[in-house]
Amino acid sequence: MHELGVTQNILQIALEHAEKAGARKICCINLMIGALSGIIHESVQFYFDFVSKETMAEGAHLVFKKLPVRFRCPSCGKEFALHGDEWACPACQSPGPEILTGREFFMESIEVE
Repeated sequence: MHELGVTQNILQIALEHAEKAGARKICCINLMIGALSGIIHESVQFYFDFVSKETMAEGAHLVFKKLPVRFRCPSCGKEFALHGDEWACPACQSPGPEILTGREFFMESIEVE
């Protein structure tokens, strides 16, 4: 259910930037979603269709780009991606890596008329 609040924020930010640019309509909103963010893009799209009614963003296309998870080993410093369920460092096998990316959720850009 947290997608409703997130979606309202997306709409507010997009509207503010579109108005500053003197746009008539928001055509597309490009969103970046980390694999560990917990954001379900179908829910965001559902809520966006509802909250954007009667705004310049009504009918805008949402584009979701998924960001992969990247880790750093606290022991040897190697950066790596998650492979299956294996969270150990592929270089030294140390457990408990630091998460570098994958929790993000942000608006990359908007396209307007």
